[in-house]
Amino acid sequence: MAQIGVSAMKRIEDLLDTGSFVEIGSYISSRNTDFNLSDKDTPKDGVWTGYGTINDSLVYVYSQDPSVLGGSIGEMHAKKIVSLYDMAMKMGAPVIGLVDCAGLRLEESFDALDAFGKIYLAQTKASGVIPQIQAVFGLSGGGMAISNGLSDFVFMEKDKAKVFVNSPNAIIGNSQDKNDFSSAKFQSESTGLVDFIGTESEIISGIRELISVLPANNEDDMSYIECTDDLNRLTPELEGRISDPALALNIISDSGYVLEVKKNFAREMFTGFIRLNGNTVGVVANRRALYDENGEIADEFENVLSHQGSDKAAGFVEFCDAFNIPVLTLVDVKGYRATKCSEKRMPKAGAKLTYAYANATVPKVSLIVGDAYGSASLSMNSKSIGADIVFAWENAKMGMMNASEAVKIIYSKEIDSSEDIKATLDEKTREYENLQNSAIYAARRGYVDDIITVADTRKRLLAAFEMLFTKKEDRPYKKHGSI
Repeated sequence: MAQIGVSAMKRIEDLLDTGSFVEIGSYISSRNTDFNLSDKDTPKDGVWTGYGTINDSLVYVYSQDPSVLGGSIGEMHAKKIVSLYDMAMKMGAPVIGLVDCAGLRLEESFDALDAFGKIYLAQTKASGVIPQIQAVFGLSGGGMAISNGLSDFVFMEKDKAKVFVNSPNAIIGNSQDKNDFSSAKFQSESTGLVDFIGTESEIISGIRELISVLPANNEDDMSYIECTDDLNRLTPELEGRISDPALALNIISDSGYVLEVKKNFAREMFTGFIRLNGNTVGVVANRRALYDENGEIADEFENVLSHQGSDKAAGFVEFCDAFNIPVLTLVDVKGYRATKCSEKRMPKAGAKLTYAYANATVPKVSLIVGDAYGSASLSMNSKSIGADIVFAWENAKMGMMNASEAVKIIYSKEIDSSEDIKATLDEKTREYENLQNSAIYAARRGYVDDIITVADTRKRLLAAFEMLFTKKEDRPYKKHGSI
């Protein structure tokens, strides 16, 4: 049998600044007597709870101990976690859960069910007030998987961790060997539940890094650091890297800092954090290509909105808005993905993305770096739905639709009756592009605030966010939206 509490406490020690952990509720244990539970040793009721610091910033942490009843959640186990949330809410500090939990404690029946519900309630109250981070190191089964979904960011150990509501073997026609729905690969690539995967040590360092870029709560921003990069640095090399936002943002951001979120899910849509003049900025960007560590193209994508990409971006924008993190959007989209699967989900997913941007009141800046066509471009933080500043590169293409497709509709009779169809099509396409598909055309009508050069991108974006630093925007009173 594993030594009680060793792995659970070791994770806390590795996560927090050396010697900073202070335990709360160390004497609490199970009080249930059914199934002779009182005869079993349940120290701390299977969970360590307390507070400490990460880079001198206050955080609250709980770490589940699988050697105590499988780390299962019962009445007192949940009471410790809920009490931790109560204190974190008062102090305005993040909660970090180190998860290794078999799920509901069967021996405690209704008390365990009620316990889970109280954790859900605490997480719901904390949502949008303090950051919630969970890291799954072992099992996260049944109701604990719902708790993962209620968190803002989820880390998952890549080999041993399992997240499931129903075990893969319990699903009719499936098995863990056939389709392991509980694996880190599936949860990060197919469901989008998990933001980061890695080894245990990579997860610990990843949480510390994430905490450093996030505000402590929705009112107090402690994520600012001193900027040592040149505020007027030119970025002429951007154009050759813009197909992969991770590379482009490495040039734009202070000292090349980029932290991508949900990088394995809906990879045609980038979401992540950068720094501009020391401030954290959230970024959403359309992606055409993904490069590997050797600088080779690992994958390519059509620049369209998918339902998964829209959901991913919408959730990220909502998080940034809740915690007053400014949002930068790099736009390169020509429409919606034309597949049966996406078509079934796209109207609702597109609406969520549009709503997230339109509803957000944080500083919002867009840069059109490629295409911006049709209603898909409206959803990507357009001026029409509330962007504060919209820039465009000189070669950006904007409009109702791609010029070659538009002229086939507008000039169908002339093209069909032409002796040289290709020449007529090319001529009409050029005319349409010059008249309605240029950044200048959009700028003349106020849909673009300025056309900027590639080289000036960093300093113009930085200046825009500096100008918007004190932005305040009142909206009509409502309890909440319903999208």
